[in-house]
Amino acid sequence: MGSKGTILVNPMRRADFRSQPVASPSWFHRRLPGYAVTPLRELPAIAASQGIERVYVKDEATRLGLPAFKMLGASWAIYRVLSERLGLEPDNWATIDDLNSLVAPLRPLTLAAATDGNHGRAVARMARLLGFSSRIWVPSNTARARIAAIEEEGATVHVSSGGYDDAVAAAAAAADDQTIVISDTSWPGYQTVPAWVIEGYETILEEIDDQLAQPPDILVVPIGVGALAAAVARHYRQSDPITMLIGVEPIGAACVMESIRAGRPIQLPGEQRSIMAGLNCGTPSPIAWPVIAASFDLFITVSDDEDIDAMRLFHRNGIFAGESGAASLAGLVFAAVDHGALRQKLARSRVVLLSTEGITDPDFYSRQIGPIPG
Repeated sequence: MGSKGTILVNPMRRADFRSQPVASPSWFHRRLPGYAVTPLRELPAIAASQGIERVYVKDEATRLGLPAFKMLGASWAIYRVLSERLGLEPDNWATIDDLNSLVAPLRPLTLAAATDGNHGRAVARMARLLGFSSRIWVPSNTARARIAAIEEEGATVHVSSGGYDDAVAAAAAAADDQTIVISDTSWPGYQTVPAWVIEGYETILEEIDDQLAQPPDILVVPIGVGALAAAVARHYRQSDPITMLIGVEPIGAACVMESIRAGRPIQLPGEQRSIMAGLNCGTPSPIAWPVIAASFDLFITVSDDEDIDAMRLFHRNGIFAGESGAASLAGLVFAAVDHGALRQKLARSRVVLLSTEGITDPDFYSRQIGPIPG
């Protein structure tokens, strides 16, 4: 099936934009159980097939015991919220059991979130580690495997009657003195926690810095509400731009691209139903929007069919990515057919793809892609 996707050169890109230095949360993540630097794998066969100098993938299929990068943002935001509630910075701890004891005076406490799967599971995992309860809202079309994974963390899962934006509204309404909402998107009057989520993703980018001798020429990132994209922009726009930033969205959930076209944040109508569940977002996060609009060079939309093809291509090259994780490769393959300046740039570029999740819907993966490893 042919693509109906598009490439949009960002007319809002500001060449003079510089972000402020970001405080590193990596010291915190290193104290969590299961921390390890995720691999940056070179993919020479994909580079050769697409006419690109070098291609690497930052593979987030396993991060802090979960199959996606989201634990980095969720755990850091939760830590900052709890520190604020305690009225101190509880940094005199070495293990998660130490931190559990430090936050004990806050119990009983519930952590709540809306999610397409991975963020909610991360919030629920952190709640379980710290002895709190959790409530998670999901869109109506969420795969049963993703709901079950959240429930396995001890969370109560509420299935919204609509899409992701409806789940966000329901989670926001649950906030009270004993229920803290940990959202990766923002709204008027609620910006601090999503800003901490964005900060948490800095660890991924620091790891890439350590794994590469110099910044990549191009970095490709999947975009949902924009929290990860904002973290990428803040990291790579602190000095004179070296890295071209490309954002990839599903055709039916391109809330950032359509907002760029409009020159302001907009909400897409209806529900978003791409297989790229983690990117099924109808509204950009207001705190992520300004930095993305000023910093990203290109936006690409891809179809579900192209995403499945990218999952298969990853699979053949030993990368077992979920639907949202493969979006970056789908976008790169789409860009590689361009015969103009972009094609020429790719031919002499070192490209890093962010693959943001592993296999989060095993039934879909085994039916569409191939055998699940292990």
